[in-house]
Amino acid sequence: MWPTRPGGIDPPMIDHHSIFLLTSAFVSVICLILLIAVVKLNPVITLIVVALSLAVVVGMPLATVIHSFETGVGSTLGHIAIVVALGTMLGKMMAESGGADQIAYTLIRLFGEKNIPWAMVVIGFLVGLPAFFEVGFVLLIPIVFTVVRRTGTSLILVGLPMLAGLSVVHGLVPPHPAALLAVTIYKADVGRTILYALIVGIPTAVVAGPIFAKLIAPHVQLGTENAMAKDFADHDEKRSLPSFGLTLFTILLPVFLMLIGSSADTISARGSALNGGLHLIGNDDLALLIGVLFSFVTLGKMRGFSRETILRFSNECLAPTATITLLVGAGGGFGRILQDSGVSNAIIVLAMHSHVPLILLAWILAALLRLATGSATVAMTTAAGIVAPIALNSPGVHPELLAIATGAGSLIFSHVNDGGFWLVKEYFGMSVVQTIKTWSVCETIISVMALILTVALSLVV
Repeated sequence: MWPTRPGGIDPPMIDHHSIFLLTSAFVSVICLILLIAVVKLNPVITLIVVALSLAVVVGMPLATVIHSFETGVGSTLGHIAIVVALGTMLGKMMAESGGADQIAYTLIRLFGEKNIPWAMVVIGFLVGLPAFFEVGFVLLIPIVFTVVRRTGTSLILVGLPMLAGLSVVHGLVPPHPAALLAVTIYKADVGRTILYALIVGIPTAVVAGPIFAKLIAPHVQLGTENAMAKDFADHDEKRSLPSFGLTLFTILLPVFLMLIGSSADTISARGSALNGGLHLIGNDDLALLIGVLFSFVTLGKMRGFSRETILRFSNECLAPTATITLLVGAGGGFGRILQDSGVSNAIIVLAMHSHVPLILLAWILAALLRLATGSATVAMTTAAGIVAPIALNSPGVHPELLAIATGAGSLIFSHVNDGGFWLVKEYFGMSVVQTIKTWSVCETIISVMALILTVALSLVV
C-alpha cells in the first residue's frame, strides 16, 4: 500500500518500464478491436493471439505465459460457464412454457409499450440487488427478447435499460456482493451507504438506461437474425399461459436465495451449521441450480411437458452458449495476462503519483484497474484496498462516499477484456463496434455520472 499523504511512504517512481507496459497494453487493445472489427478474425482466436503476443512483448517468462492465460480462462469460466448454462436452461423453460410471454404481457399492460424501457430499468435494478451482473443478465434476457418480439421495439431500447439497472446495482448498491466488499474494506456504515448509493444510483440508471437508449437506438441497426433470441422462441400458442405469480416466483427464486445467502451473517451466528447452510444455498451456482430444478416442475411438469421434452429443452438451449462461454473465457485469459505482466501495478503506480482528492483518487484507481483487468469486482476491491489505509488517516473523509466512488470507477468502459462485454455482444447479436457504441458508452455514462453525483453529495454531507 502506498499512501500519498504527509507522513506516509512515497509510492515507487514511474519508470520507463511502466510506461512501456502501459503503452503495450493500450496498443494490444487497439489491435484486438481492429482485428475483430476490421479484419474479421475470429474473436476467440484474436483474444488468444493478442494476449500471448502481449505477454511475450512485455517480457513475461515464456514458461509462465500459457499457464497465466489458462489460469485466467479457468477462473473466469469456473463461474461464468455454470451461470450461463443454468440461466439459459431457466430462460428456455420460461420461453417454452409461456412464462416469459406472461411477464411481457403484464409489463406491457402495466406500463404501456412506450414506457417499457422504464419498466426494464426498474426490473434490472431490483433483480440485480443480490446477484452478480452475469446472473441477473441470464435471468432477464428471455423477458427482453419476448418484449421485443411482442412490441416490435428495438432490442437496444428494451435491453440497454435493463443492463443499466443491473450495472448500477453491481457497482454502487449494497447488499450486492461486489458493493458490499468495498463497504467492508472501507469500514463504512452499510445503511448510510445504501441511502447515498440510491441517491446517486437512481438518477444514474435513468440517464444511462432509458434516456441514453432512446438517443442511441436509432443509430444502431441490428441484424434480423439473432441466434440467441431464436433459442428463446415463442411457446406453443395452443397452451395456456402460466400464471404471472407462479412465473415471477420461479424467476425470482434464485434471487431470493442469493439475498438470503448475503444476509446469512445477520440471520445466524458465523461458523454455525445454519450460517454455513444459508451461505451454501445463497451461492450463485446453487441458487440457479435450485431455480432450474424448480422450473422443471412449475414451468415443465405442471404445464404438461413430459420428462423427455424437458430434457430436450435443457439440451437444445446449451448449443448456442458455446461461443459465448469461449469468448468470456478468452477475455478472462487476456485480463489475467494484463495482471501478471505488471500492467495493473504500473497503473497503480501512475495513479498514486496524482495528488488528487481521495474520492477522485479512488475513482481513478478503480477505473484504470477496470480498463486493465476487465473485472469490476477486482477493480473495486483492489482500489479500495489501496485507498482505505489512506482514508483511515485522513480526518473528515466519508468512507460511504469513497465506497460509492470506487464502485463508480470500477464500471467505466467495459471492453474486450471483460466477460460482460462478450455476453452483451453475443446475446444482442451486435458487432464489436456496436457493442462499444451502446454497452461500453452506457457503462462510461454510469461511471462518470455516479462520480459527479458523489462529489456533489460530498459537498452536502
